[in-house]
Amino acid sequence: MTATTYDTLRAAADSWGLAVMTVVFLILCLWPFRPGARGAADNAANSIFEDDNDGE
Repeated sequence: MTATTYDTLRAAADSWGLAVMTVVFLILCLWPFRPGARGAADNAANSIFEDDNDGE
């Protein structure tokens, strides 16, 4: 029996798909904790407290 394209892609998705999704998930979870992200995180955290009169 020969493997069809579908069977080949299905096997690749079963074996590597979960690994790729896990790596992407970990990168996205750790991204805010990288050393240069503190300023952007602080700005995002405090942006809800700004109003129209700030900076004038």
